[in-house]
Amino acid sequence: MDKLESMRAFTQVVESGGFAAAARKMDLSRSQVNKLVINLEEHLQTQLLQRTTRKVSPTDAGRAYYDRCLAILTDLEEAELALTRLHQEPRGSLRINAPMTFGTLHLAPLLVEFMAQYPDLYVELVLNDRRIDPIEEGFDITIRIAAQPPSPGLIAHILAPCPLVVCAAPDYLQQRGTPAHPDDLKQHDCLHYGHRAQDNSWTLVGDEPHTVTISGPLCCNNGEVLRAAALEGLGIVMLPDFIVEKDLKVERLRPILADYPPPPINIYALYPVNRHLSAKVTRLVEFLAEKI
Repeated sequence: MDKLESMRAFTQVVESGGFAAAARKMDLSRSQVNKLVINLEEHLQTQLLQRTTRKVSPTDAGRAYYDRCLAILTDLEEAELALTRLHQEPRGSLRINAPMTFGTLHLAPLLVEFMAQYPDLYVELVLNDRRIDPIEEGFDITIRIAAQPPSPGLIAHILAPCPLVVCAAPDYLQQRGTPAHPDDLKQHDCLHYGHRAQDNSWTLVGDEPHTVTISGPLCCNNGEVLRAAALEGLGIVMLPDFIVEKDLKVERLRPILADYPPPPINIYALYPVNRHLSAKVTRLVEFLAEKI
């Protein structure tokens, strides 16, 4: 039995959620992957996977063994990559996921500059505002904007801080008044980032945190849509400054509640643990941290 290949097959089945998906990623047949895992279970005399007609999931023993396998395979890959990294240029495919607005305004131009330096690199950039599982969907790097690293199973590298700004159009403030305290937001139309099913509240920090339940005519999971609605005077919005900075400079939008800023958030690059010595991943993360 090729124990390393069996361990690779087992970890791939766990990460992919099934034998067919694992087989596609390993470029093997389903029966080959199944045989590798069965050989491993027989060798260990332990059931590693719970198999049903609908899904495959690790047993308690399988979950513990998966963690150890992942560490071993990662160490092995690191040892191999360490021998070649200094002489390796980014090449091959690189799958990146990022939020729509940040991707179009900032990431895309930087990727063009990065790709010009490394002509052997093929980039697949997927922009959306849907929360994805980077490992399950096969992304090498995922850009997230959040207060905390949102995926504990991934390495999180802070690229830059990302201040949030509470603001509104001058016409709206003239008609409805300017809030002086976070509690005043309860009397205003607020444009919420997210979904109706989520907690519709904002937290602002002065001498202490103030969490306020907000309501308004629009919620959306895209910052550009909320910016456009704010510019039309539909309500107050809280958005990253990179979305509204030009509007603030020319006073199409005006900042409010400056004494009660939102809690800080960051722009993160997230990537699987077995990618952190990959030249194409590390070079791009270093490049983005310098440029953003």
